[in-house]
Amino acid sequence: MTEDHRLRLAFAGLHPEQVERLLSEGSARRALAKVENGQIGSPVARAAARVPADQRRRELERLGITVVFRGGPGYPEALQGRQNAPDSLFVRGSVAEGPAVAVVGTRRCTIYGRRLARSYGRAVAKAGWPLVSGLARGVDGAAHEGTVDVAGQGIAVLGSGIDVLYPAEHRALAQQLVDNGGAIVTEYPPGTPPEGWRFPPRNRIISGLSGAVVVVEATVKGGALITASAALEQGIPVFSVPGDVDRDSSRGCNLLIRDGAHPVLDPDDLVEELELVLGPAPRGRRRGGVPADVDLPNDVIAAIEGIGVGQSVDEFAARAGVDAVAALVLVGLLEANGLVCREGSLLTRAP
Repeated sequence: MTEDHRLRLAFAGLHPEQVERLLSEGSARRALAKVENGQIGSPVARAAARVPADQRRRELERLGITVVFRGGPGYPEALQGRQNAPDSLFVRGSVAEGPAVAVVGTRRCTIYGRRLARSYGRAVAKAGWPLVSGLARGVDGAAHEGTVDVAGQGIAVLGSGIDVLYPAEHRALAQQLVDNGGAIVTEYPPGTPPEGWRFPPRNRIISGLSGAVVVVEATVKGGALITASAALEQGIPVFSVPGDVDRDSSRGCNLLIRDGAHPVLDPDDLVEELELVLGPAPRGRRRGGVPADVDLPNDVIAAIEGIGVGQSVDEFAARAGVDAVAALVLVGLLEANGLVCREGSLLTRAP
């Protein structure tokens, strides 16, 4: 029954600090009673909290969303011991285990910052670490674009309900993250609008899921600096990209470096620095079994996934959108990594 109370409390949509305070004062049952009795929260929260848990579970199932609770199965291991971690999380997709890397920055980034964030996203994903960010415009979205460029795993943390993606133009990007084995997570229930006050608390989740935080471009007042501050409080290493001292979008980064953050200069430098604090890069495999350090377009990876039994090399080339010579090079790579078997001109996925 306790999970029923926690689920109904989560659907009340309270400020995360209110939820934490209520639970610190007693059980989930008592916290829920205070909401239902109107002692805390709005009339909307009171009405939402009164909906039966079974009805809420049916709603989540219909939307393809799971809910996990702190201390229970499926809850991200990285968050379990963090101070102020959310009591519950709504998840679509799979949150990768092991150390992840957060890449964050301002929504109003420069072209340079956007390009660098995307290259960092590629580098982190190719090294085999999951990438965490907020899916916002600017640096966050660019970092996730770099992740999906190489079919890596990404985790997007929202300041709204999973079914109310913000910004709307990143809906396709969010779906790509899930399709590549990543996840979208939020502590806010379905239907929650992206109100401004909901975004600062989500930054503690971004840092809490990560073994390191990288700030690409940041003003002095912004979510990226909140994430960096949360990381420092949680004992998580912070890396920062230096920039022009008179550029507003670099001022936050430069101040972080002044105060002790590790400066990083390019993607290779970032990976080297990350290996010092996280250990050797996993360099695992992506979709289709492709090694993470092999840079292939998504359509080629999709073609590799589609190899069945007895597919011709010519058919594979057509699906991958490459010529015959490139197809033979790719087939050689796949054979060397034990992913396919070739008999004459026919390919078969290895068991």
